Amino acid sequence: MLRAAIRAARWRERHISDNAAAFIVATVTGLAAGTGAFVLKWMVASVTRFLTHGLRLDGANWIFLLIPVAGIILTGIYVRYILRDDITHGVSKLMADLRKRIYKLRLHLTYSPLIASTLTLGFGGSAGSEGPIAYAGAAMGSNLARLARFSPQLMMIMVGCGAGAGIAGIFKAPVGGFLFTLEVLRMELTTVSVIALFTACIVAGMTAFALSGFTYDLNFPGVHLFEPSMSGWYVALGIFCGLYALYYSAMMRRMQHVYGSVRSPWLRNLAGGAVLALSIFLFPSLYGEGYGVMGHLLCGEHSAITAGSLFYGIAPDAWALIIVAGAILLVKTFACSASNSAGGVAGDFAPTLFAGCIAGLFFALTVNKIFDAGLPVSHFAFVAMAGVMAGIVRAPLMALFLAVEMTGCETLFLPALIVAGISFGVVKLSTRADFYAYSHLRRSLLEKHISSDRKP
Repeated sequence: MLRAAIRAARWRERHISDNAAAFIVATVTGLAAGTGAFVLKWMVASVTRFLTHGLRLDGANWIFLLIPVAGIILTGIYVRYILRDDITHGVSKLMADLRKRIYKLRLHLTYSPLIASTLTLGFGGSAGSEGPIAYAGAAMGSNLARLARFSPQLMMIMVGCGAGAGIAGIFKAPVGGFLFTLEVLRMELTTVSVIALFTACIVAGMTAFALSGFTYDLNFPGVHLFEPSMSGWYVALGIFCGLYALYYSAMMRRMQHVYGSVRSPWLRNLAGGAVLALSIFLFPSLYGEGYGVMGHLLCGEHSAITAGSLFYGIAPDAWALIIVAGAILLVKTFACSASNSAGGVAGDFAPTLFAGCIAGLFFALTVNKIFDAGLPVSHFAFVAMAGVMAGIVRAPLMALFLAVEMTGCETLFLPALIVAGISFGVVKLSTRADFYAYSHLRRSLLEKHISSDRKP
């Protein structure tokens, strides 16, 4: 088989130009990444259904104090003793590889992040699956490019195409995946790279969309129209999202340092698992990526944030819902950091979408209760998804298009743009170093990966 692959690569070099071959490899990478995204979501959903089947919705479930701990420990065992390779913080690791001009990613990276992420998220990890699939997609592009005997420059483009395709597939958002590669990975813009990246992202997004039965991850039914009279409240929401993004990012950075200071991996796994388990026990809506809860909130089912918890039954009381939503906003950053920095393998983007949805719910319910403003709660929950993500990830265009593409709601594009832009502006205008935490965290993780590879 190896000899046949070598002969095929030599034939390609003689008969197919590098640029034409790049588009072919980008298409194959998109197919592979889109399929991998679908498989990852299926595996996570299957494990989640198995572990949570039969749990009660009308009260607390004590089993939540055990399941997340087991997930973090199992992930740690898989990474340390079976895989024996650091695949945590996939996006930051990928950025470190690109900065060091490492384009030949190991073959096991095409599947190992998916297995580790399934253990983390299926057992309740309060994070996302986009980091692992982006890393896996990049490895797919790298290995296909190596098989085609591409130059280092084209191999770098294929790594970026694979990462973008992974994001496009996991969110079913081709434009979002394209913007991820440009805004987060900061891939150089050339004619070949732009067209190849678009090709990979469109193919990946449509592949995942088709395999999932042509359904959106977030159902946002009904007709949603922008009301200009609400513009002032959308501006206020943007400011609120920006302020919350500052808090979230600062806490993420500090907790990452706390877990990083624990030298024993077993103790780190247990500590993170305990924090995660307590968070989920108090607020089961933090279990996993949270798409189910977000879908309920967008449909106006606000009591979804109390299902399966000690607070079940308080739904008729608006103030009680506001307090629970506020508490979830405060706790989410600790649950996410425990999932990502204590030994789990997951992503950082989906948690910001979930936090944004809760932030919009909290803001709209509070304003309606105090001022009787009659704000459409589901609309504010939707646009706040883009707002919080734009502030935390500091990629406003990606956040905007991800929110729109995930729901298929283009009619609220303008208010989402307003909220995302203002939230991003609030973060950018902040001069305190602590509040540049996401970029600082990403930079510190990148430097950590670089320095660790330099050690003998």
